[in-house]
Order: sequence, then structure tokens, then C-alpha cells
Amino acid sequence: MGIFDGVNASASALTAQRLRMDVTAANMANAQSTRGRLVNGEWEPYRRKMVSFTPANPTFSSSLKRAQAEKGTAAHGGGVRVHRIVEDQSPFKQLYDPEHPDADANGFVQLPNVDPLKEMVNMMNATRSYEANVTAMNASKNMLLKALEIGRGQ
Repeated sequence: MGIFDGVNASASALTAQRLRMDVTAANMANAQSTRGRLVNGEWEPYRRKMVSFTPANPTFSSSLKRAQAEKGTAAHGGGVRVHRIVEDQSPFKQLYDPEHPDADANGFVQLPNVDPLKEMVNMMNATRSYEANVTAMNASKNMLLKALEIGRGQ
């Protein structure tokens, strides 16, 4: 286990949670966008996006090799990384508004599948995770500073 492994793991989590907050903010900004992208010549509403995380060292064999190389040390994780950003495939909301420019022949408008309540919960969760990782990083930093003080003989 290296001296900066805790800091590196927290830094990777901070980066991942920041992207999660950005994607959630984009979902909220497009919650009423009826023209998200062009599909087969037709406008499709914005689709909710979600961030998928994975461990930075995802395989058992890579973890085992690392543990064998570091005999006698405690096992540690390698942080987290963004695996991908996926689109929510749930159906779009339907609203009857025959005056809307994007209404179909029956007067229904397709709205994005973004639920503002879910997005706010997701944003709060990402914010709390970000704060927890800042706290962990500060604790690691303080431990490193104390180790330097011990080394100076004070």
C-alpha cells in the first residue's frame, strides 16, 4: 500500500461524483425539452442520463496480483471510475396539448422521462458523497502531515 493510495482513491471518487452532479444538472435543465435529438427525421424528447461507476481495478485477478506483490500489507482499493453514461429507456411522459408545436395528430406531446424529484435526490446523494470524500481526503492529508512532524522529531 502506497502512502498516497487513500488520497488517490478519494480524488477518483471526487472526479466521478462531480461528473454525476453535472449529468444530473443537465437532466434538470432539459426536463421540458421536447426536442432532444433527431431520430429518423423526427424530434425525440430529451432522455434522462445516468452515470454508472465501476471500481478502478475491477477484476479479481488484478486485485490478487496486486495483493501478492505487496506481501504483508493491508489490502486496499484503487478508487472508482466512470464506467459509462447510459440513457434511461423508460417511456416518455404524454401531455395533451393540441396547441403545442410538437403535438402529434392526436394532440399529445411527448415530454422527457426526467422526474425532477428523482434528480434532486440524486443531486443530494452525489453532493453528500462528494463531501464525504473531501473529508476522507482531508483526513489522509492530516495523517501525512503528522507523519512528517514525527519524522522531524517534534
